Amino acid sequence: TSDAYDASDVRDKQRDTYMQGKLSPVVVNSYQPLREIVCEVLRDAIRGGILKPGEWLKENDLADELLVSRTPVREAIRKLEQEGYVVTVPRRGAYVASVSIRDINEIFEIRAALEALACELAAERITEEEQERLERLLVAIGRAIEEHDMDRIVRTDIEFHELLYQAARNERLLTIIGNLREQLTRFRTISMSYPGRLKATLEEHRAIVDAIGSGDARHARKVGAKHMENSEETLLYAIEEQERKTGTTIIKRKSKKNQEVVK
Repeated sequence: TSDAYDASDVRDKQRDTYMQGKLSPVVVNSYQPLREIVCEVLRDAIRGGILKPGEWLKENDLADELLVSRTPVREAIRKLEQEGYVVTVPRRGAYVASVSIRDINEIFEIRAALEALACELAAERITEEEQERLERLLVAIGRAIEEHDMDRIVRTDIEFHELLYQAARNERLLTIIGNLREQLTRFRTISMSYPGRLKATLEEHRAIVDAIGSGDARHARKVGAKHMENSEETLLYAIEEQERKTGTTIIKRKSKKNQEVVK
């Protein structure tokens, strides 16, 4: 439809604008509330490095750049804080959150334990319909990899893990994992773009699905934890490689004085 074409055209223009190192005015459509549109624009700007770690987010300036009022900007910043992209300082404002190697280590340490638990519970509680859907998602991920469609790969990967957590039948587990995943969302594309990672991810997903399908809770727990360990290792390699190529700092590291600083 013309609406779909216009939305795609808008995204392309915004992507071109990001490449120039600046934000572009938001384009309102009938499908999303303005605060969500603004949130997407700011989130993409953080992921793309337009809004850099440590940079203060001035509501007035952002509203002027995006041609919106301060209200949707304020609501978007609040949402981004919940996702781990932004840190708010009382009476001062908000700035783009920095991420350290220690942060990544700690997040994955927790995620590995929770992913293992989710896989173990799913092996015991999954329904036949959910198992079939996991199998279909494996096929969909494989097809997207063959077609080099990164957007579809990311979407399908998210759907795969959400279904896996749903099959665990533990709402609190689902909420906690969701919060942890959001904190590293900005690095997802970097990690998946690392040579060999997509193929390895597909194989790891297949091992998880096979273990769950066989009802082997102990093995499901083991392969779930291993998947997270491999994801962390790849992410750190990918970040180091991108920093080397671009000459920019993506994550904080400790100085010789044991204080975390930006390189």
